[in-house]
Amino acid sequence: MPKYLMKTFPLILAALLGAAVSAVADPAVIDGIKSVVSSQVVTFAEVEDYCRPAADALRRQYASEPDVFRSKLNVAFNDGLTNLIERQLILRSFETDGYKLPDSVIDELVQERIHERFGDRVTFMKTLQAQGLTVEQFRKQVREQYIEAALRNQNVQREIFVSPTKIENYYLANQDEFRVEDEIKLRMITFAKSTPDDTNVLKLAREVQAKIKDGTPFAEMASIYSQDAQSQGGERGWMQHSVLRKELAEVAFGLQTGATELVDTPDTCYLLLVEDKHAARVRPLTEVAADIEKILRVKQQAKLQKQWLDGLAKKTFIRYF
Repeated sequence: MPKYLMKTFPLILAALLGAAVSAVADPAVIDGIKSVVSSQVVTFAEVEDYCRPAADALRRQYASEPDVFRSKLNVAFNDGLTNLIERQLILRSFETDGYKLPDSVIDELVQERIHERFGDRVTFMKTLQAQGLTVEQFRKQVREQYIEAALRNQNVQREIFVSPTKIENYYLANQDEFRVEDEIKLRMITFAKSTPDDTNVLKLAREVQAKIKDGTPFAEMASIYSQDAQSQGGERGWMQHSVLRKELAEVAFGLQTGATELVDTPDTCYLLLVEDKHAARVRPLTEVAADIEKILRVKQQAKLQKQWLDGLAKKTFIRYF
């Protein structure tokens, strides 16, 4: 538990059912409520605000597929509601377990957030105004987010030991996860064409290829001529067949180690060098043990989180609308 959270009184187990019922007694209020957690309501507007970034991203991604967009949005909305209910469970746990977060600490957190997200207070105030938020509402958000993160860290992000036996058992039971296609270690020089009939570029590519065959290092030629800014000395590293452009893959995977070949396409000339090859294989345990450990740790943390949140839910009145 961070030093800011100070325990002051024992756990209160009673669910505040009466308060929750009174909060939803008015039918006009019910229309805007998605859930009640103890005496706290989660409104439709809150879920909408929480899901807005995801909704905007989905709208852009599925602009031409309205049915898919609606389906994905519905999933995002339900996930958002679940997350907000979990937040209310955690906040209630914070209060009933007797923790306190001093106002001075909240002040510091707000100032840090303003500096990180807005730069200065003028921009901060303008942004709040555009979003229809008050300073107190923003302060409340910062407080709740901090409490949620702190209690999740305390109850879930604990040190988890994953034994070598568990790692090996997972590896043996999930061999397909570690199966890889044929791979080549590739270097490439690219020569962009101005038009599909640009013969000058093809001529230059052949001249560079001839120099390489005469002994000039491929990396040296790549640093001079390649128009691919993403690689150093033409290096592309280990690549599988499926990630290469079809015309390039057909040639590259047919080359012997150390061989070069020129591939002419309508938009670009490519000079390829295959430095090494790996046949399709299952990656050895020594190569993937660290990845498996992370997978198992995440699974264990998810299990701990579910147990913790299920325990909080059992002690709390929750109603959906």
